[in-house]
Amino acid sequence: METFYHKLNQLLAAGDSVAVATIVDVRGSVPREVGAKMIIHPLGQHIGTVGGGCGEADVIRAGLDVIQTGQPTTVRVDLTEDPTMQSLG
Repeated sequence: METFYHKLNQLLAAGDSVAVATIVDVRGSVPREVGAKMIIHPLGQHIGTVGGGCGEADVIRAGLDVIQTGQPTTVRVDLTEDPTMQSLG
C-alpha cells in the first residue's frame, strides 16, 4: 500500500487530477476485499485494482466522470450475474 500512496502523492504533486476508488463493502466470494484501492487517471490509466473485468471497467468509467465533474459517487458492482447467460435467452 505504501507504493500506492507514494504514486498518488507523485500524481497530485505533479498537478494531475485523479480519482481514487476504494472497495467499501463486499458480499460473498469476491476477487478483492474491503480496502482495495485503485487510482484512476484522466487518460484512462489506472494503478491498482478493485477486481478486474467488467466491474472494474464500470468503476474506471465512473472515476473518469468524477474527475470531470468533481462530484463523488458510489458504484455498485454485482458479481452474481453471469453475463454469458444473457445471450442464452
